Amino acid sequence: MDPSRRKLLTTTLYSAALTVPAFSALMTTAHAEDRGRLTRPTGRIGQGEVETVRRMTDKIADILDDLGGGHARPMASAFLVNTVGGYLRAAAPEAVHRDMLSAASDLVYLTGWMAMYERAHGLGQTYYLHALDLARESGDQLTYCRTLRGMSLQASHLRYGRRALEFADSAAEAAPTGAAGPRLVAFLRGQQAHASAMVGDRRTAVVRLREAETALSRADSRRDAVGGYDRAAFLFHVSHVHYEGRDLESSIKALKSSIRVMSPSERQGRLHAHAVLAQRQHEHGHLEESCRTWGRFLDDYEVLSTARGDEHFGKLRALTMPRNSTVVRELHDRVREVAKLKAA
Repeated sequence: MDPSRRKLLTTTLYSAALTVPAFSALMTTAHAEDRGRLTRPTGRIGQGEVETVRRMTDKIADILDDLGGGHARPMASAFLVNTVGGYLRAAAPEAVHRDMLSAASDLVYLTGWMAMYERAHGLGQTYYLHALDLARESGDQLTYCRTLRGMSLQASHLRYGRRALEFADSAAEAAPTGAAGPRLVAFLRGQQAHASAMVGDRRTAVVRLREAETALSRADSRRDAVGGYDRAAFLFHVSHVHYEGRDLESSIKALKSSIRVMSPSERQGRLHAHAVLAQRQHEHGHLEESCRTWGRFLDDYEVLSTARGDEHFGKLRALTMPRNSTVVRELHDRVREVAKLKAA
C-alpha cells in the first residue's frame, strides 16, 4: 500500500506453487518490510475513520457492479495508498487499530478480487496475501477465510484444479467456529463443489452443492457488498459442476436460472454470466441462441469498463460462425459497431 511498492505490485506474477497459509502463521515478506513504517504515527484516528473505510469499500463495490472494475479498481488503489495507508500508521487505541486493520483487509480483499477479474492475476494474488496478513493481525477470521476462498476462485479461473481445491478446503477450515453464518457456509461450500468437480471428484462436488443449498436456504435476504453469496451465485456453481462433468445441457440450464434470479444491479456479474452462457451454447451447437445471448452480453459491455469483458469480446470476435443466418449477420454487424465504439 506504500506508493513505492505500486510498481512491484503491478509486475508480480501469479504463483501456482504458493503454500496454503494457516490463519495463525501467515506473515508475508512484503508486510514484514512495511511494519517499520506502520510503527511511525501520522496523526490519530478513531472509529470515524474506520467507518470511512468501510463506507468507501461499500461504495467501491457498488461502482464495480454498476460501471466495472476498470473504474472501481483505480479508485480502490488510490484510496488504499493515499488514505488507508496513513490510517494504518496513525496512533489509535488498540481496539480502533484492530478495527482499522479489519476494515483495511476487507478493502484489500475487494481490490484483489477486482484485479483478478481484470486479469492482473499476479497483482490480485499479492493483494490477497496482504488481505490475509491484515486479517490475521486484526484477528478477523471471517475476512481471512473469505480471502482464501477468493484465492480458490482465482486458481479455478486459471485451471489449477488441485490448487483451487486446497484453497477452498483451507477457507472452510479457517471459518470462525460458531460465527460462520449460513451465507458464509454456502459461500465456502459452493467453491468447494466447483473445485472438487475440477479434480474429477463428482461425488464430493454433489455433496458440497447440497450443503451449500441447505445453508443458503437458512440465510437471510441481506446482500453483502463484499463477499456476498446468493441464489444466483449458487446456481452458477451448479452450472460449473455440470460443465466440469461435460453435461453441457444441465450446465446451460443452471446458468440460465442463475441469470434469471440475478440482481438487476449486478451488471458486471451479468455480463460475465451471459458471455459464459453464450460460449457454452455455441459449444453445444445452439448457434442462434448463442448469438442472442451474445447480444445481451453486448448490452452491458457497451457501458462497462472491464478487462474481463474485453477478454470475452475477444473470444466473440474470434468465433467462426456461418453467416447464412439473419441472427448471425446481425450479431456480426453489431460486433463491428461495438469494436469501433471501444476503439474511439
